[in-house]
Amino acid sequence: MNTDACSQGYGITEAQGVASIQCLVPLVTNVIRAVVSLGAVALFIMLLVGGFNFLFSGGDQKKLEAAKGTVTQAIIGIVIMSLAYLIILTIETFTGVKVTDFTITQ
Repeated sequence: MNTDACSQGYGITEAQGVASIQCLVPLVTNVIRAVVSLGAVALFIMLLVGGFNFLFSGGDQKKLEAAKGTVTQAIIGIVIMSLAYLIILTIETFTGVKVTDFTITQ
């Protein structure tokens, strides 16, 4: 028996193996998780690269400024991602609507 998320009540009724619009729920959820995870990894790598460039600038002013810019951009990215998440949670708290739950009703 197929045990994926789509066959467990997300749109497959009497025709087994046939996807419906409800199968978009796990797809969208997984895509959002992957994008957020990749964004976090990219920001971490930017911090590492900026730090190494800062350490190995060797007193060169241009390399030092480039490294500072990279670290600044990574920190700004982390702040933006955190603020976006906090704004979503604030909207959920004040409105009572679960914005983070993606569902398609029948």
